[in-house]
Amino acid sequence: MKKTLIIISAMALLFSFGACQKKVEKPEAKTQAPSGPIIDATIPEHGKSGTGMPGHDVKKTELSVVVPQEVKESWTSAVFIIKDKQEAKQNEITVKIGDEFDITGSNLVVKTGPFLPDFKMSAETITSTSNNPDNPAIGVEIYENGVKVFPTSGKWGWLYVNFPTIHSFEHSRYALVLKEGKKK
Repeated sequence: MKKTLIIISAMALLFSFGACQKKVEKPEAKTQAPSGPIIDATIPEHGKSGTGMPGHDVKKTELSVVVPQEVKESWTSAVFIIKDKQEAKQNEITVKIGDEFDITGSNLVVKTGPFLPDFKMSAETITSTSNNPDNPAIGVEIYENGVKVFPTSGKWGWLYVNFPTIHSFEHSRYALVLKEGKKK
């Protein structure tokens, strides 16, 4: 969560420098896809609790994950790519949403959680804004020798199809990437 806030803050700072330049009217251009998971960055009112700045005491709350009924009824499994960095090999595995699997040759166990075909995060909720695979993501918990190693905090670590390196699972030998979700 802290990494997300730092990235968002850095992006806001970079955009603010661009906003200070002399404005020249240009014809409207097509909007590009966002460069990361869609996040609704609402700013709290003055005096209200918010995300705060690093080093300040801020009450951290767990985001609730809401999977729309249409999504629950449509999506049944997820396809992962397991990369073995040491052997320079990769395998695909299809797993039913909610199941767990072992990464062969390791002591890693991956527990799959909610699948969201169109991931969006607001200040309080993580959900899917549609049933279309526009920004697919899946929540996972990864254990090594029975100890949770991913995510380091919170219930779910999120893997994104469109942004495989954002908040990715870090391991000396293995990488885990979400390839796609599968419908019924």
